[in-house]
Parts: sequence; C-alpha cells; structure tokens
Amino acid sequence: MKAARFRAWGAGPVVDDVPEPVRGDGEVLVDIQAAAVAHLDVTVAGGAFGLKPRLPYIGGVEGAGIVVECDEDSGLEPGCQVLLRGGGLGLKRDGTWTERASVPAKAVARLAAPLAPEVAATFFVPATTAFVTLHDVAKLGADEEVLVVGAAGAVGAMVAQQARLAGAKVTGVVGRADQLADVPDGVAGVCLDSDEDVERLARDRPASLLVDTLGGEGLIARTRWVRPGGRAAVIGYVTGTEAKIDLPSWLLDDVALLPVNMIRRERQAREACGDLIKKLSEGELEVRVQRYGLADAGAALADLKAGRVRGRAVLVP
Repeated sequence: MKAARFRAWGAGPVVDDVPEPVRGDGEVLVDIQAAAVAHLDVTVAGGAFGLKPRLPYIGGVEGAGIVVECDEDSGLEPGCQVLLRGGGLGLKRDGTWTERASVPAKAVARLAAPLAPEVAATFFVPATTAFVTLHDVAKLGADEEVLVVGAAGAVGAMVAQQARLAGAKVTGVVGRADQLADVPDGVAGVCLDSDEDVERLARDRPASLLVDTLGGEGLIARTRWVRPGGRAAVIGYVTGTEAKIDLPSWLLDDVALLPVNMIRRERQAREACGDLIKKLSEGELEVRVQRYGLADAGAALADLKAGRVRGRAVLVP
C-alpha cells in the first residue's frame, strides 16, 4: 500500500510502501478516495507546531472515503461514504494521504448525500466557515450588500455563494485581474489593481457587511468600504498578521470588527454540515478543487504555500 509520509521536519513528503492497516477496537477501516492538502498540513510538517505525530508520519488532516469495516454499533456500514476529520488525524497520528486507513470512530462522519470524492474531502472548512461567518457571527439579514475580499479563494468563493443564496447583493474583491474569472457566478467582480474601483468603494461605502479573508495592513482601509453602523467579519490573514487601528478614525468610521474563531465554533460548523452537503450535492454550491496524484503531494504543498492553488488542493490515491 502507498502513502505520502514525512520523514523529517521541514522536508517534503515521500511516497513509501507501508503495511496495510489493521482495524483496532473502536476504529473504522476506510478506503480513501481523496485527501485534502490544507494549510494546517504545511504548518504541522514544519515541525514547530504544538501538535505533531512521531516521524515518519502520513500527512493529511482531512479526507473522504468508503467504509470497509466498522463496529456494528458505529452507525455506519461497509460501503457508505464518509468524511474524515478530527481524531488527531495528521496531528497526533497518521493522516489521510494513503490508500487505506484505520481511524477513530469520532473522526468519521457519514455524508448526508453523495458527493464527488474530491469535494467530500475538501468542502468542510470553506463551506462551514462561510456559513458560521455569515449566520452565526455577522448575523446576515435580508437584502444586505456584502463585499467579500478574497472571493477567488476557497473560503471567499464559498462566502460569496452562500451570501448570494441568502438573498444578499454580493461583490467579490480579488487581488489580480486574472482572478476575476474565479469569482462565483452571480457575483460582481472587483479587482484591487483597479484604482478606479477601489476609489469608488472608498467614496460610496456601499456595503453593510465586509467579509475579509486577507487581513494584513490593508484591512482597516477596506473596512471603510462599509457604511457607518455596518460590520467587518475577519476570517484570515494570508497577507499579514497585523493591522494598525487609529482609534479616533475607527470610532468615526463606526464599523464593528468581528473575529471568526472556527476552533470555538466547531459545534455550529458540524450542525450546519448536513444542509451544506445537500446543497453541494444538488449543485447549489460549488467547491473548486485542484487535483494531484499521491506521488505529487510535495508539489501540492509547494503550490499551496506559493498561492498557486485555485480553490482547494486534493490528493487522489
């Protein structure tokens, strides 16, 4: 059996022949159909993260597959499609970058509707983050105007789609003109390279809600695209971890900054999962994926770190 393993901290993964897994008590044996390549995988592989498996270890904190064996009281049966997430996968024990895995039952969730394997392995983070941001954190109301910064990325594109489905008027903001093609259908696209568009947003302050996936020094300036009394939900910090606030100006702008802490909101994410799966299965929502073979796990990680992945990266064993 093949698996992509890390043999040293800070080094790329190597495809090795590994023994077939033997199912332990309370575990589920799964035939892996697809495995996500996530930013958390990059972090763990660096060796400085607080959680890390013993070397060598199989990467992958998320995946999807078909149940082969399970306990009779697990609520599962052979042949059902499942999501793999949690239970220390890729953090405290071997992960999903393999052909088969025996994983703790708590890391296995039956899918409410069938999904393409690549989607099943990658939807959870962007879809549930978008839902929690819009409905639990920002309390999205009817007929709002929403600006989504980073709308070509996996999370940003999902925020834009879900806001549109909720009845909002949505504008997707991207960094480069070539990313406009990746803005979801039905969402107006604006590029930060366009001085005219940026000046218009600052002048008109058209939005009641900004959802920002970029962070960094430009965050506060982007909150000024929101009308007074509005709010800005902050999801990510891919362009920088710091933003400076001039308090008098911020008070005058009157835009609330809302942090999105998905670690604390895992319960809400899982509660929303079933309905999101059905929307994905029925084509109401879409997750863009970039596929790699198991032998290309190193290339997938490199592309992810360099910002070359369109949507989410996924390994197909």
